[in-house]
Amino acid sequence: MRAVVSKALRLTSALGAVLFALVGLSACGGGIPGNAVVQVGSSPITKATFDHWMSVAATSSKTSPTAKVVVPEPPNYTACIANLAATTPKPAKGQKAPTTQQLKSQCETQYKTLKTEVLGFLVSLQWVIGEAPSLGVKVSDAEVKKQFVKIRTQQFPSTAEFEKFLSTSGQTVSDLLLRVKQNLVSQKIQQKILKTRGKVTQAEIQKYYNEHKSSFGTPEKRKVEIILTKTEAAAAAAKKEVESGKSFASVAKKVSIDPTSKASGGLLPAVIKGQEEKALDTAIFSSTKNKLEGPIKTPFGYYLFEVLGTTTGSQQTLAQAQSSIKQQLTATQQQAAFAKFVKEFKKKWKAKTDCRSGYVVEDCKQYKAPKTSSATGATTTPAG
Repeated sequence: MRAVVSKALRLTSALGAVLFALVGLSACGGGIPGNAVVQVGSSPITKATFDHWMSVAATSSKTSPTAKVVVPEPPNYTACIANLAATTPKPAKGQKAPTTQQLKSQCETQYKTLKTEVLGFLVSLQWVIGEAPSLGVKVSDAEVKKQFVKIRTQQFPSTAEFEKFLSTSGQTVSDLLLRVKQNLVSQKIQQKILKTRGKVTQAEIQKYYNEHKSSFGTPEKRKVEIILTKTEAAAAAAKKEVESGKSFASVAKKVSIDPTSKASGGLLPAVIKGQEEKALDTAIFSSTKNKLEGPIKTPFGYYLFEVLGTTTGSQQTLAQAQSSIKQQLTATQQQAAFAKFVKEFKKKWKAKTDCRSGYVVEDCKQYKAPKTSSATGATTTPAG
């Protein structure tokens, strides 16, 4: 959650935003309990939990350390309006101060933003903790404590710094421990998926090598001088000039119409096999060194050329390329497997997420995507 992430908890979740964290709440069954705003499976997210994290989010989104923390509270937003009225800079001369309705609109926007972040955060917490048992993933309290101490020591060398962070972030040690546990669970889930669903066979390696053989070799290259003319007669005349003793470069600069090589006297320092037009390519790579050849007819005109040198190509064997191919295929398969897992994971847990009216976010089964007006492009957001 953007507003909650802070110095102490830069613990990037291995499963991304979908699997961001977890929260420990007592389980109960049958609909949404009266004291809850969301029910994920048999675990409720209570109004008290929601309010706590709204406060954390509001605290973390302060524009300055001394700013007063005010959580926007619908429907009247009284405290929020009063705070904005007191802290909004005085308007410039000739401009009007914002009206109460305008301030209320700002508070409503703040509330919706924080509500979406907090509920997305809390719902995803329950998804992770609910998924772990089905995969055989366990994280002990000892593991959590060890990781927490490690992070706290790295981020906050002194106790005073850590205490200051707690007071300014609005979080408790329990909140931080939950976040640490979330990351450990998320990491183990990812490791489990990648370990069991990313295995490459020898047949797959062989197939990839055969289909991408050129990627594991260096093609033959030839250093060539060329002259391109529009007509065969012009090419024959140029050839006679070179054979009479004039330098190839001088003739190329005078008569060649090839824009790439003309300025350099017709020189192409590294022609790769298969790079040029077919007839010219065949002639170049079947010619011998220092032999004037042509005219060669192509769709572009008539070529004269002379091979000045050759760099031999190379090709890795399957045995030489196998390790890199396996790594690449493994990474590709793991990425695909993990994407599939996340898609199924979201579908599974969204169906188990029941949200009270007024607390519906995208991860709730009641959520309906905003409708887009084809005429105006505007969106209509359902109430929730």
